Amino acid sequence: MPIKKNPQSVRDPRFRQLGLNIQYYRRLREMSQQELADQIGYSRAQIGLIENPNSPMGTTLENLFEIADALDIEIAKLFEFRD
Repeated sequence: MPIKKNPQSVRDPRFRQLGLNIQYYRRLREMSQQELADQIGYSRAQIGLIENPNSPMGTTLENLFEIADALDIEIAKLFEFRD
């Protein structure tokens, strides 16, 4: 049976892409990290860690719904991973 990687200790490429998608849609809305953080009750540093492709920090599905709502997009947009 294969051993699953812990996404908190080894950055899964899907977490990286998710963070980059959040950053893309935030910038598309001309929103700062602080503005997004204020809307969902996070700190600016937490948003920075989620968006940072080298950060080991992930987030919850509940928070992803809040982020999508704050960015006024369907949550599926955050999971449209490009090559």
